[in-house]
Amino acid sequence: MLWLVILVALAIPLAAVILDSPVVRSLASRHVEDQNPQSGDVKQLSQKLETLETELEVVNREVAQLKENQQFLIQMLENPAAREPAKLPKPPA
Repeated sequence: MLWLVILVALAIPLAAVILDSPVVRSLASRHVEDQNPQSGDVKQLSQKLETLETELEVVNREVAQLKENQQFLIQMLENPAAREPAKLPKPPA
């Protein structure tokens, strides 16, 4: 009977150390995620969506700048006579 009491007394701290280990915590968090997988997925998807929207805005701005530059270059190449020739300043007399 005394051995049983000693065994239980030693098993309690041992069980506490094992249950508090990182491995058991990882298993427990996986179990919780398995029960509710959508909450983590929704958060990840919303972050990815926000990143994609930001990147899309940047790309749209860059495309608009490229269009503007292309129109300017086409205008300059089509009408070379419309451009004013560059003039050097007159030398001081």
